[in-house]
Amino acid sequence: MPYQDVERRRMLAAAVLGRDLRPPAPGLYGRDEGAGDESVEDGSAGSPGPGNDHVRLSAVSGQILDISPHLIIIEDDTGEERRLVIAPWAIAWRGAPLPATDLPVGARVVIRALRSGTVAERIWADITRMTGIIRDVRGSRDLTIELDGGAHRRPLSVVVPYRFSGRIRVRHPQLTPGYLFDAIGVLDDGTALAHLPATSQPPYRGRSVPPPPAYGGTRSAISGTAVWADLDEHGVAYPMLEAADVGCEDAGVACAGLPYLALGSMLDVRNVCDGRSSTLPIVACGCVAGRFCDRCLECGTSPRGRLVELSPGAYVELGGDLTKGCFNARVGLG
Repeated sequence: MPYQDVERRRMLAAAVLGRDLRPPAPGLYGRDEGAGDESVEDGSAGSPGPGNDHVRLSAVSGQILDISPHLIIIEDDTGEERRLVIAPWAIAWRGAPLPATDLPVGARVVIRALRSGTVAERIWADITRMTGIIRDVRGSRDLTIELDGGAHRRPLSVVVPYRFSGRIRVRHPQLTPGYLFDAIGVLDDGTALAHLPATSQPPYRGRSVPPPPAYGGTRSAISGTAVWADLDEHGVAYPMLEAADVGCEDAGVACAGLPYLALGSMLDVRNVCDGRSSTLPIVACGCVAGRFCDRCLECGTSPRGRLVELSPGAYVELGGDLTKGCFNARVGLG
C-alpha cells in the first residue's frame, strides 16, 4: 500500500479519535528526562558520554560530503547539509569498527547523535540488513544466497564472502532453500555483503512457524523482540495485518501472540533495556519478521517472537545498536 494511503488513515483516525496527528518524540519512561544536558567537551559525570542512558538520542542519516577528525558533514535525506561534531568517544562501523576518519566520502551513514542532533557519537556506514526465506544458494567459497523478503519487498541477492562464511554458518547451519536467514552487512556498489549473523537461525522451515500463544485481548502491552529493517519510511513494520488490506498473502502470521491491527495504526514501542519509548506508525507489513520465533539477549532473555521491525532511524532513537540487531521490547497501542 502506498505511504500516502497510510498517512490518510492516520489523519482519519486522528480526526475520529481526537488524537494529535503528530507522534510524540522519543522519550524515557521511569527515568529522569532532564538528565544529561551538560556540555560534552569535558566528559564529566553528567555529560552525555558513553554509558549515559538518560540522554535523548537523535538519528541523522544521509551521505558523507566531508569528514575530519572532529567534524562530519553530510547531505541528509531531505537534501540539507548537516554539520556534526564528532564526539571524542565516537565509534564508527563499516563492516568492522574503524576510526571515523577512515569512512569514505560518499558513504551513506546512519548517525546516533546527541544535543539535538549536533554531536555524533556512533556512525554506521553503508549498513544493511538481509532478512528473508532462502530461495537458492550458489557457490563454494563466496556464497550467493537468494532471499524471498515477502510480497511487499523485492527479492534480494546476498553475497557471503568466504572470510565471513564461518561466523554466518555457525549461527545459520541450514543454508538451504526454505529456511530463514538474517544477517547484517554492508552495501558495496549495490551488492549486499553479509558480515554478521543477526540471529541464530530458527530450526524450522520458514513456512512452518510454530503456533503463537493465544492473544487474550486484555493485555495493555506485549513483550518480545524489536529488530530493524531497511524500511523506506520512519515507523514500524508489523506482522499481524489483514492480507487483503496490504496485498500480502503472507501477512497475519506471527510467532508472538499479537492482535490484528491496520496500516496507519500507532504503536507505543519501549526498549526495556534502557528505558526509551516512542509512538510510531505502522507503515509496512512485517510478514517475514513474524516467522522468527527467536529471542533477544540484550538485557536478559526476551519472550519468543518478533513484535516489530523498526526503520533504522526509529531503532537508533530508541537506543538500539544497528550491528547488534535487536533489543527486548514491549509494544502497546499508542
